[in-house]
Amino acid sequence: MRADEPERGWEVVRGSAGSDSEDAVWVRQARAGDLAAFERIYDKFHRRIYGLCLRMSGDRSAAEELVQETFVRVWQKLHLVEAQRNFPAWLYRVAVNVVLSDRRSARRRARFIDSRQDPLDAERPRPGAGPAGHEASLDLERAMENLPPRARAVFVLHDIEGRRHEEIAHLTGVAVGTSKAQLHRARRLLREALRP
Repeated sequence: MRADEPERGWEVVRGSAGSDSEDAVWVRQARAGDLAAFERIYDKFHRRIYGLCLRMSGDRSAAEELVQETFVRVWQKLHLVEAQRNFPAWLYRVAVNVVLSDRRSARRRARFIDSRQDPLDAERPRPGAGPAGHEASLDLERAMENLPPRARAVFVLHDIEGRRHEEIAHLTGVAVGTSKAQLHRARRLLREALRP
């Protein structure tokens, strides 16, 4: 592949053919402190990043917060990306890492709260824990919410976003084999959760 060719698989993220040089100009300007250039970057990519965050988090308000956190991190780390490199791929990687980090933090908070919970509360019936709650849990979105963060990320990126394992490995910072293993794990867990 020539240095000026885009990476395969990111055509959906990149948009029109002429936008690559436009992205590079905006990135250079934003790196120099131009807020208007950064706003143009945000305007171009925030919907796609929102879609990714929504599918990975399963929650609209959380996805909105994750988009904001993603662009805050992008602004803070913009000096690390070269303008001529594949900016959309780097942006997606930042978003994936923000979502995974948020999921890890949420699980730590949940464990802390559970450890402080009154033992008698465990014996009380919870709302939605009856047959209707069980039927609702068969929904794919709910089943996806219960996936471990890495398995969910790989499932969303591969089966929903249509990314290849090589791209997923690059985005999430894992080996290609790990990506394949996580996808297998996610599909197995979803089949178990959706089994009647």
